[in-house]
Order: sequence, then structure tokens, then C-alpha cells
Amino acid sequence: MTREVRAFAVTVLTLAALGVAAGLLWSGVTPRAPYQVTEQGPTLADPTTQALIAADGWFAVITGGLGLLCGGVAWFIGRRWMLAVLLGLCAGGVAASFLTLWTGSTFTIGSVVVQAAAVPGIKVVPGALKLTAPGVLVSWPLLAVGFFTLLEGMHGYRESPLRQPYGGPVV
Repeated sequence: MTREVRAFAVTVLTLAALGVAAGLLWSGVTPRAPYQVTEQGPTLADPTTQALIAADGWFAVITGGLGLLCGGVAWFIGRRWMLAVLLGLCAGGVAASFLTLWTGSTFTIGSVVVQAAAVPGIKVVPGALKLTAPGVLVSWPLLAVGFFTLLEGMHGYRESPLRQPYGGPVV
């Protein structure tokens, strides 16, 4: 029983560490929405900017890609403790997504500012990174567990006696 708990814990902690790195990557590559600093406070400088959508897209690409990578690596390495690793992928993927969101919105690594149609004389600053579509938070655990399950299903089918229902080889 302790080996299964260890496999679960290692999977969760590995994905959480990757979540911090993914957050720094997300912060580095995502353009920031431009805000004007006015007397009323910061307001969106360009209402037609696509930077808010780009933040969601980059988050989904980074976490989804890492989810696929983690699901494949976990299947190849952790096949002895399938259930523990699968549950670790699910819990660790959720933790990694939230750590990616927190790290990326807390630390600013290369702030890319989208040019805005600002009024001359008003200061334009990059906005904070945030998600406008919270549904992208499930991309890491969903793709990790899905790819793990797909690989196990294909492997199980290849070794299944149901492929040869009458005892002979399939021609």
C-alpha cells in the first residue's frame, strides 16, 4: 500500500513543480492587455484588443501540451501502479493548473504590451495576466488523464484475448 501512496505523491508533486515552471512560461510569452492610467483609475486602453483572449489561448496551449506530455510519461513509467498514478495525474493536474495561474499572474517575466489607440498624453501600462475563460483550467488534468487512458486502452486491446475470439490468429 505504501508504494501506491508514494507513486501518487510523487506524481502530484512532480506536476505541481511543473505547474510553477508553466506559470513562468505563460507569463513570459503572453501579451498583456494595455490599460490607460486615468484619474478614475486604470481602464482598458483598447476595447477591441485580443490580448485577453490570447492569455486564455496561451494558457490552454501550455497546460494542454504539458498534460499530454505528463500523461504519456506517466503511462510509460508508472504502469505498475496504474490507479495511483492515474489519480495522481488528476489531482496533480488540477494543482498544476492553479499553480500555473497563480505563478503567471503573480510574477511578470517579459511583459509584451499590445499597442493601443490611446489618447495622447495618457500613460499606457501593461495589465495583469488573468483568465477570462476559467474553463481552460481543466485542460491539464483532462488531457493528462485522457491520454493516459487512451494509451492504456490501446495497450490493453493489443493484449486482449477478445482480439482472437475463436483461439486462432486474426488474419
